[in-house]
Amino acid sequence: MSKTDLIIIGAGPGGYRAAEYAAQQGLKVVIFEGSEVGGTCLNVGCIPTKTYVHSATFDEARQRMGEVVPQLRAGVETILSHPNITLVREKGVFVDAHTVGDYTAPHVIIATGSETKWLPIEGAQTDPRVVDSTGLLQLDTLPKRLAIIGAGVIGMEFASVFHRFGSEVTVIEYLKECLPALDSDIAKRLRKYLEKQGITFKMKTAVENIADIDADVILMATGRKPRTEGYTNVDENFQVLTVPEPAEGAEPVERTVPEPAERTVPEPVEGLYAIGDVNGRQMLAHAAEMQAIRAVNHILGKQDNIRFDIMPAAIFTEPEAACVGPTEDQLKASGTAYTCKKSFWRANGKALAMNATEGMLKLFCDADGVILGCHAYGAHAADIVQEVSVLMCKHTTLSELADMVHIHPTLSEILKSAAEA
Repeated sequence: MSKTDLIIIGAGPGGYRAAEYAAQQGLKVVIFEGSEVGGTCLNVGCIPTKTYVHSATFDEARQRMGEVVPQLRAGVETILSHPNITLVREKGVFVDAHTVGDYTAPHVIIATGSETKWLPIEGAQTDPRVVDSTGLLQLDTLPKRLAIIGAGVIGMEFASVFHRFGSEVTVIEYLKECLPALDSDIAKRLRKYLEKQGITFKMKTAVENIADIDADVILMATGRKPRTEGYTNVDENFQVLTVPEPAEGAEPVERTVPEPAERTVPEPVEGLYAIGDVNGRQMLAHAAEMQAIRAVNHILGKQDNIRFDIMPAAIFTEPEAACVGPTEDQLKASGTAYTCKKSFWRANGKALAMNATEGMLKLFCDADGVILGCHAYGAHAADIVQEVSVLMCKHTTLSELADMVHIHPTLSEILKSAAEA
């Protein structure tokens, strides 16, 4: 049995970032990966889909994906070639709470990511037309008719992209509105715009049998779930609060957590962490990266000021959408005193020059003028919301934002206009 300082299971955004940071801090790291390094995001998720978003045709998108993904994967391989890092190209399996495969360490980080959440719809597992996002990216022929079950981030991005490529796209959603994490006003406006472009939406519609869907390809876009069960219970430092199951045939791990009858909130398992999608907290690649930093800092005894309550997110439809902080519905439901400021892309000089006038921004602040959040759709909405995220981390007020100089002409002036409204 070989000893090391830190074992990491999974080389996705959370895993390889944890390995890189820990190695830079002088820790000896062993990282397990049974598939390609880079995880879902790089290989079959956010990076491949962005090559589709920024390509004019289906054939160009496939070519670009084949160029970009290997290039970025090689970059991760370079990161993991650090002298303090040992990459083990096999699936990491627990022997006990501090032993994985042939290695043992006082600290273990689980970063095994997530997988497609399949709905129990009749025919979903047997109909060859049904694919998940990975399967859709593997198609070598553009489908004439594409049906998408689910109007979340994955469904909406692919709907926008494949419609632009020339597919006849229908989106089927059980809820009354798309993109539930987005402010309902913004989400509705984006959906209505996409409808005008030719995408068909069937809202408040449940699929009972795949055979009822008339399409060449059917995308199951109903969310994702942690790849490994049992690691969703973590504390603010992403320390695991339950002991992992041992490998088949191994000696059981001695339980170090008091029984629920003795303690309502279990104590964390010493040295065991779960970061990224596997803990189910915030299923975003950038969240995984920052959780990696927090976990390693906790191992090192370092303090940080990472604000996990301020987590921006983006949806790369055309136009794109983005958000940070609560929606207006959530503010109302919580009884928070707030003010909503609005601005529009059509009133911005750069947007007019770009012929990208579709878009709206909602900026929320509390009774003292402190910025609470921002939801928007329009060209480069993600970049604008990122600015708001930074301002929120510094407790910026609307009046302070209004006093900040913004370059003219830029789309960022849309944010300043909201502050001045």
